[in-house]
Amino acid sequence: MLARYRNLAVPLAIIAAIVLFYMENPWFFPADGSTERAVATVAFWVLAIVVLVLMFEDHKSPGAETVEVEGPAFTRYLFSNTRAGLIWLPIRIFLGFEWLNAGWHKLTGEGWIDGGASLLGYWQNAVKIPEAPGRPPISFEWYRTFLQFLIDNGAHSWFAWLITLGELAVGIGLLAGALVGIAAFFGAMMNMSFLLAGSASTNPVLFAFAVGLMLAWKVAGYYGLDRWLLPRLGVPWHSSAATGGAQPGPVPVG
Repeated sequence: MLARYRNLAVPLAIIAAIVLFYMENPWFFPADGSTERAVATVAFWVLAIVVLVLMFEDHKSPGAETVEVEGPAFTRYLFSNTRAGLIWLPIRIFLGFEWLNAGWHKLTGEGWIDGGASLLGYWQNAVKIPEAPGRPPISFEWYRTFLQFLIDNGAHSWFAWLITLGELAVGIGLLAGALVGIAAFFGAMMNMSFLLAGSASTNPVLFAFAVGLMLAWKVAGYYGLDRWLLPRLGVPWHSSAATGGAQPGPVPVG
């Protein structure tokens, strides 16, 4: 049913870009907290979601898999050739031990799995708004509201477990080369959460490496368990019905 509306994706995306330009430009923009800004924000997100849905429908159209802009040969090699797995191996090892160490310290230390007091203190410091000319750690009001919601509902007691086990899982996945793309995604999501809360530390470097591993998900774990896992599991968008029930073959080498 949505297929007939695919052509609306481009004009709606242009309108969304105009609304975003209006909200974010430094010359004329609606004041924070105003009804005008609230309406513009809602309009942008509604348009953005509609465009994403229409674009998802567009991937089913004939010719959607045609590459219209050819990338440089090196990037194709880096992200799609199994031999490039050797390039990603040291990055995997570095990130893996960083996440494993972080999770292990939380698991064996105090203030995390024993009630989450350390996480609660971190959140409380992050949501504070100092007196001028001081700047708050959090730049985006929606993220401060989100953390305040977690604080008010005592979520630190179980969220600390989630972070601890998540860091351990990401570290083990990267070191073992198991579902590297998924592990890197959740690692990047945690990096971004810390960055949004105003904590830089090593997060920018870890986030940049995680993005690289996500882009190279097909080959980054080739010198690890993904060498067997990916051909065995296949991918969600390559169903057995589309392949006549055949099992996916090995990860390509070129």
